[in-house]
Amino acid sequence: MITASQAARLSPPGTDWRTLWREAVTDARQLLAWVGLEHLGDALPAGDAGFNVRVPHGFVARMRHGDARDPLLLQVLPQLAETQRVPGYSIDAVGDMAARSAQGVLHKYEGRALLIASGSCAINCRYCFRRHFPYGDEMAAAGQWRKALDHVRQDASIGELILSGGDPLSLATAKLEELSRGLEAIPHVTRLRIHTRLPVVLPERVDDGLVDWLASLPLQKVVVLHANHANEFDASVDAACARLREAGVTLLNQSVLLRGINDEADTLVALSERLFAAGVLPYYLHQLDRVQGSAHFEVDDARALALVEAVRHRLPGYLVPRLVREVGGEASKRPL
Repeated sequence: MITASQAARLSPPGTDWRTLWREAVTDARQLLAWVGLEHLGDALPAGDAGFNVRVPHGFVARMRHGDARDPLLLQVLPQLAETQRVPGYSIDAVGDMAARSAQGVLHKYEGRALLIASGSCAINCRYCFRRHFPYGDEMAAAGQWRKALDHVRQDASIGELILSGGDPLSLATAKLEELSRGLEAIPHVTRLRIHTRLPVVLPERVDDGLVDWLASLPLQKVVVLHANHANEFDASVDAACARLREAGVTLLNQSVLLRGINDEADTLVALSERLFAAGVLPYYLHQLDRVQGSAHFEVDDARALALVEAVRHRLPGYLVPRLVREVGGEASKRPL
């Protein structure tokens, strides 16, 4: 971990989340310098391998100083391996574009529709399955959400609306309120699910305005976090999770199984225990979505199944995430 004085410089207490967002680390060499690994700078790929670096200072502060194998650092540091073209890896790994139903709306599964609420993230994870997604053309929030809401309104089978991205909590709370006002006239939508990494990587986003908005919603509310390692949690993340629960939100977590980051039984057990300590239930453990640039993260199915079995022997069932793979065109996630 970095020193307390460095942490205070990285993320001064009480700073507004929008300021922290703007001040994120966006240079890979600077990131290495913050964690005492300047000597690795010459091994970085040119042009960040085509995917920009973005890491909030608070997340940097949780990395182990001087450790080139730190599991948080490896999630966000560009690697030369990303430039290799590997057969079977594509720019649309899960068939998003084939599921497009309206501007920014993906309708893959019965009873649920997903809105691409934003193309922005507070952190750019190197394994992101939407790192090549055409966000400029597919934004549900455009035009006061009009086209997206029209699609949802016309399909009475949609009972759950999923906000994804990018990260939907990158939007101002006023923009989220705009969506919820539109949903008031769509009675068949009874549940709102938000997929977000912000409460983990930028917990300051869970501010009074967001909490008040969530608490006021007449819908059932589910927030699915994304954390891959227990070290991603600290007191600030715990506090953000507590505020979300107090607003009536059910908290779940989905992780991605990543080689060299969380592909050990001890690591997965520690993650589940740490999630539950923060009031979050493990939900999914995803096998890697095969997007171009991510092959070096893949864990083979046999090892993945053995890891989950080892976790099952050590934890109660409610702390064992379901191992799944998303396959484009299938009617649900595929259990492994």
